[in-house]
Amino acid sequence: MTLEGCRQVCSRNCSCTAYSSLDISNGEKGCLFWFGELTDIRKLSGRGQDIYIRMDSSEQVSVAGSNRKKAEILAVSFSLLMAMILLCLILLYKRKKKKKLNLKEDFELPLFQLSTITRATNNFSVNDKIGEGGFGPVYKGVLEDGQEIAVKRLSRTSMQGLDEFKNEVIYIAKLQHRNLVRLLGCCIQGEEKMLIYEYMPNKSLDSYIFDQTKSKLLDWPKRFDIINGIARGLLYLHQDSRLRIIHRDLKASNVLLDIEMNPKISDFGLARSVAGNEMGANTSHVVGTHGYMSPEYAVDGIFSVKSDVFSFGVLVLEIVSCKKNRGFVHQDHNLNLLGHAWKLYKEDRSLELIDEELADSCHISQVLRSIQVGLLCVQQSPEDRPNMSSVVLMLGNESPLPEAKEPGYFTERNIFDEAKSGSQTASSKNEVTITLLYPR
Repeated sequence: MTLEGCRQVCSRNCSCTAYSSLDISNGEKGCLFWFGELTDIRKLSGRGQDIYIRMDSSEQVSVAGSNRKKAEILAVSFSLLMAMILLCLILLYKRKKKKKLNLKEDFELPLFQLSTITRATNNFSVNDKIGEGGFGPVYKGVLEDGQEIAVKRLSRTSMQGLDEFKNEVIYIAKLQHRNLVRLLGCCIQGEEKMLIYEYMPNKSLDSYIFDQTKSKLLDWPKRFDIINGIARGLLYLHQDSRLRIIHRDLKASNVLLDIEMNPKISDFGLARSVAGNEMGANTSHVVGTHGYMSPEYAVDGIFSVKSDVFSFGVLVLEIVSCKKNRGFVHQDHNLNLLGHAWKLYKEDRSLELIDEELADSCHISQVLRSIQVGLLCVQQSPEDRPNMSSVVLMLGNESPLPEAKEPGYFTERNIFDEAKSGSQTASSKNEVTITLLYPR
């Protein structure tokens, strides 16, 4: 008899409580039944044998009900989990949509269509490319109404560029000053992210002061106007704007010139804001350009409004002399431009720093005053440097100025290292914004 037959026989007998298959002689099988209480258990072979116990019908219903309850609990749990996942996806979608709306509503920033920018730049033609930075390439464009624009297109491979893009939108959209470049809007469509600026036909300041031919176009009155314009722009960032902004990358290539040669501070990709009455902060992620970074920032990662003041001082000395601080070479010593200017100042020979092209147009006392203000801005200690409100006042009147102290980086350089640095600099047309990491 098969095991199924045993089960059927046991189920028809109300007294049967258990059954099992049983091997009989000649290889045939039979059944072993238990009746009543299971007290007389037969000891089987060492291999073991299964025994099937008959259960009360109420217990079977209970087990089936328990299984159904578990299934119901699992079904409800799964449904809740799916509902939560769906809710999270909906919230993420709404948050992204809200961010896109805020970009226009909070910053009052016009959004340009990708097709509009594509037409304006002749499909981002190489012939319309006017520059490139850590953010990505920059193109000149012309809108349908004839307005000229500059388009900064975020490079898809640049993570630094993405951070800079966010900074530009956050800060420049909230800033309005005649000496800051004006952001007209942005384009965010698919993978494309672009910033649209007013076009500056005269390019950047470095293309004039570091070019022997074009520097002749800048007489002293124009250079002095440029110095004052940059000073007023920085004063607005540090003190008068809705946010207290530290630029952190002020240099000649980040000062653009409009059709009337008025200076406009640009490129806020590395800028940082400080809250309330705070004047600075510190970081282990040092960014900026060699030759313009203050000593405390380059070495210790401490940046403040006085870091921008230092950069402004370097810029003033470069405008006066038409020489770059980084890579400056002199036949009599191995000092950089700051050291050279300081040496001439201490020897009462500051007029020797002036660009030869200014001989016929310069106002001597005004030039000497500008040099001394520049040296005050590049003093070694940030506490000794004036703030930009004081700088604007010093440039605008003829009251006596304090004596300048030793500038930062006032050291003689190794001739071999300087020659090596000079050869590396000569091989590149553009200055490079660098990122340095220092352990804290």
